[in-house]
Amino acid sequence: MRFFSLHQTHRAVLVAIGMSTGLVFSASANAATVKQPAKVAVAKPSTTKSNQKTVTQNTSPQSKTDVQSTNAQSASSSPTSVNSSDGILALVNDNAILKSDLMDAISQTQARAQAAGQPLSNSPQLQSEVLNSLILRELQLSLINRMGLKPDEAAINQRLAQIAQAQGLNSITALQQRLDSNKAGSYATFRAQLIEDAAIQALQQRQISNRVRISEQDIDAFLASPEAKRLNQTEYQTIHVRVPYIDDYSRLSDAQRATALKVAQNLRTKLQADNVDVAAAIASVQGSYPIELQGGDMGFHKASALPTELASEITKLAVGGVSAPLVTPEGIDIVKLANKKSSDTTIVPQWHTRHILIKVDELQTDALAEQKINDLYSQLRQGADFAGLAATYSDDPGSAGRGGDLDWVSEADMIGPFEAMMKKTAVGDYSAPFKTQFGWHILKVEGTRQHDVSEQARRTMARQALYQRLAPQAQEDWLQELRAGAYIQVFE
Repeated sequence: MRFFSLHQTHRAVLVAIGMSTGLVFSASANAATVKQPAKVAVAKPSTTKSNQKTVTQNTSPQSKTDVQSTNAQSASSSPTSVNSSDGILALVNDNAILKSDLMDAISQTQARAQAAGQPLSNSPQLQSEVLNSLILRELQLSLINRMGLKPDEAAINQRLAQIAQAQGLNSITALQQRLDSNKAGSYATFRAQLIEDAAIQALQQRQISNRVRISEQDIDAFLASPEAKRLNQTEYQTIHVRVPYIDDYSRLSDAQRATALKVAQNLRTKLQADNVDVAAAIASVQGSYPIELQGGDMGFHKASALPTELASEITKLAVGGVSAPLVTPEGIDIVKLANKKSSDTTIVPQWHTRHILIKVDELQTDALAEQKINDLYSQLRQGADFAGLAATYSDDPGSAGRGGDLDWVSEADMIGPFEAMMKKTAVGDYSAPFKTQFGWHILKVEGTRQHDVSEQARRTMARQALYQRLAPQAQEDWLQELRAGAYIQVFE
């Protein structure tokens, strides 16, 4: 189970409307998932819907046009009436934001704020802030199109599978059927929204990482601080359980929300007992609740390895303490601090690994790649040298010149299927062919060891902590620059 974000601030909800995915994107000269919309050329508000689109609930990602002017016009004026007939509310370069876009975004923002325990009224200030968020979203989607960011289909399908499971469904197909049974086309809309949100997240990560500069001297200074010493020395054993909602939070009835909260409260009471059997506690409160509760004993983790919000909650608790129900847009979380201990040493298992990669791409089909890897596997079984085959045939430019040598790798260094195969391959042996998102592989394990990475772990912890501290301002600066270089007109 992964850890979940426990809290969203008012500001974060507004700036990233609808953003909830963490999917992988890659740069390409042509974005195959986008199409060109009709351009808008207007000089005053219009009531036509001929160019209508919805920023927060698109049926497909929309491409955006290049910035045509470096003269920015302030969009701080709030709309005078979001309940009037639909029409163009703002122009962002060549694209229009409609009043219906704003109304939808306000509804979504209020639902997310309610889920985070921060209810918002539909005030002029909220309207202005949400409109600003829509403008920023429009500008980012335009940049995404120009950069050619494309989704990793496997990552998107994995996220959809997780959502289906949280809804008590056993497949993406079942999720599609449920959504489309309520309204035709809902699944396509939802999937396109995941793609847009993930693209924006990937874009922001790229822009922020290019702006945040952390030197070795910065890391040294942080490691000498009391904050670093506290985070480095303490490990926390946590019990983390989520009560998922039976539907999207914005569609839940008051009765459904109350039911989920009651289950969470009952679970909290159970977990407060000493030496509690976590699995039995979860089973005892599951009852007739239609969605399976998620989580359990997460073992020991350093606070620096946890999401910031979760670390903040855990470090407040005494051993044996249980948090109050933590309402998030995805479910209600209960966290218990089962134990904590001090440790200054980090020992991790490592594997010395080689591999042969045959890529699957636009030049080589999956079937052809599989045929090639099977041929290489046959040669290995007949006594061929692994390093020689890797040097000759592997499509991994980083390791082929070294006979496929990846050096020593730790857990989580490699993608899931590769790590799983590596762990079950005996020292001195090679694996059967297997597939990942990159293509077909054969790996060989040359050796294993227990390695002290304490200093490396401390420096990684420091870098992550400094990045989290600097990233928000870097993101704010970038968004302001993006807006300043655009043509924006807001109609009264």
